[in-house]
Amino acid sequence: MSAVPTVGPPLWLLAEVTYRCPLHCVFCYNPIDLADTGRADELSTADWLRVLREARALGAVQCGFSGGEPLMREDLEDLIAEARRLGYYTNLLTSGVGLSPERAASLKAAGLDHVQLSFQDSTRELNDFLSHTKTFQLKQGVGELIKSHGWPMVMNVVIHRLNIDHIDRIIAMADALGAEYLELANSQYYSWAHLNRDHLLPTSEQIRRAEAVTDAWREKVADRMKLFFVAPDYHEGQPKKCMNGWGNVFLTVTPDGTALPCHTAKMLPGLAFPNVRDHDVRHIWHDSEGFNRYRGTGWMKGACATCPDQQKDLGGCRCQAFLLTGDPAATDPVCPKSERHGIVQAAVAAADAGEVPTRPLVFRDPKSSRLLTHPGAGPRTS
Repeated sequence: MSAVPTVGPPLWLLAEVTYRCPLHCVFCYNPIDLADTGRADELSTADWLRVLREARALGAVQCGFSGGEPLMREDLEDLIAEARRLGYYTNLLTSGVGLSPERAASLKAAGLDHVQLSFQDSTRELNDFLSHTKTFQLKQGVGELIKSHGWPMVMNVVIHRLNIDHIDRIIAMADALGAEYLELANSQYYSWAHLNRDHLLPTSEQIRRAEAVTDAWREKVADRMKLFFVAPDYHEGQPKKCMNGWGNVFLTVTPDGTALPCHTAKMLPGLAFPNVRDHDVRHIWHDSEGFNRYRGTGWMKGACATCPDQQKDLGGCRCQAFLLTGDPAATDPVCPKSERHGIVQAAVAAADAGEVPTRPLVFRDPKSSRLLTHPGAGPRTS
């Protein structure tokens, strides 16, 4: 068995152009230590343009501009225009904050193909609470703006215990706004969502009801809207093929230029992830230790090493394995074959029992980031 399979191109480039964001979502996938990457550390326009060219030459065909809030980059139109010139299909993943009529027109002129708008809930009260900002009315207006420019109306709502019982109203809101696609993405428990997991993990009964409501809506809106319900693997008991395989399809570049096989991999210890300031994309994708460590099946041990499903799930998620066991090479504990599966079962059982979290919700912001990663440090002065 080959330890490292033949590697195709990075078809999907995720350009995380900034960690700056006006929202403070409790489930954000940005790293806990995001405060250590400030505006001064972000890649320059010239660096991003070079990354776009190198990734496209390697075979990348789709580019998502994300963050943080990518609209906080003043050069976003320049990046999108170059991506369009190179032949990428371009996506903007946004909270909507900053998408004024003027900015929308300039992004359209630059050649932006697609906008994904995030909501936190169907009500102003909970949407604004979960993001710790008053954005619900703004998002409604941005939804109308997206439609007026002819972009596909794509909505994303992260689902968790605090909003899952509103699934019916969330879908109704998306339908009223004319959404063509709605992704109901159950929270994956990394970074800030892992920190807040005891507040966010739904009960098994909540998941069952939400799936039933979604199925009923699918029949009702089949001719005008596609619904995607991304089930949480904690409840599914099936490890997911993380990012369609480590270093197989996805290439993420973070604001400071670190290249990753998935957007949360930077947390993993003992891995030297390359930086686009130091290496070209071809070297990063094919030759770097960070991208080759968990490619294929040669790295597997324990239950994964002899599992007949190893090609199906490729051992599950490395970040989840590390967060729950301390070992990034362990079998993903959501798998029933994992020796540590009891960790996941205990978390679900606690949610089902309605146990009250002892720790308050922690909102994603630079202040919280500094307190969590540098306890006892004083306020940042620059």
